[in-house]
Amino acid sequence: MLLLISPDGVDEALDCAKAAEHLDIVDVKKPDEGSLGANFPWVIREIRDAVPADKPVSATVGDVPYKPGTVAQAALGAAVSGATYIKVGLYGCTTPDQAIDVMRGVVRAVKDYRPDAFVVASGYADAHRIGCVNPLALPDIARRSGSDAAMLDTAIKDGTRLFDHVPPEVCAEFVRLTHEAELLAALAGSVKAGDLGELTRIGTDIVGVRGAVCEGGDRNAGRIQPQLVAAFRAEMDRHAREYAATVATAS
Repeated sequence: MLLLISPDGVDEALDCAKAAEHLDIVDVKKPDEGSLGANFPWVIREIRDAVPADKPVSATVGDVPYKPGTVAQAALGAAVSGATYIKVGLYGCTTPDQAIDVMRGVVRAVKDYRPDAFVVASGYADAHRIGCVNPLALPDIARRSGSDAAMLDTAIKDGTRLFDHVPPEVCAEFVRLTHEAELLAALAGSVKAGDLGELTRIGTDIVGVRGAVCEGGDRNAGRIQPQLVAAFRAEMDRHAREYAATVATAS
């Protein structure tokens, strides 16, 4: 399971750099513009320069409307600015066809520029609260659009969490469908260390966190702390070892 951490600017990216050995992907977003709020191109470039060269930089392009051309341009901008993982929050897409339309444009725009870029179709565990596509539609949307991964986050940051809206057994189905499509499955949404056992058990490929590694657990007012990143990774590794041992015993 890969660990994706989301700093909100260059200062926090430098804190991530101090904990680089404990994380896998540095994700650029702007929390005050939404769950998958897009940051400025120059911030992506500065963060790319601030973190070790061997750490991929991911960038969100926003909680986007159903405007495929606009979103494709935004995604290309993120790639030009140095991101190799491009995440699109399908906030304004109310049907799978709309979501596929948006993601196909993103995939073409990004991969024409950089074929090795990694495109993530992101939906929301609390889709019922905002009227966007059903979480379990995301794997097929990602597959049909040529994306590389399907992701679930939470749209409304009000203290509720991923498992509050999509319980572990439904997340397991999301992961299964994503893997059937030969894509990676990413899960986020106020994930805590206590969720890592379930996330490991269901086969999650990428876990995304911010609040869990911020001072006071506050994704907005708190700042990422390198020691909290290290502690979170230690918990991930512990669960991975325990799960591997369980599987070995069972076989």
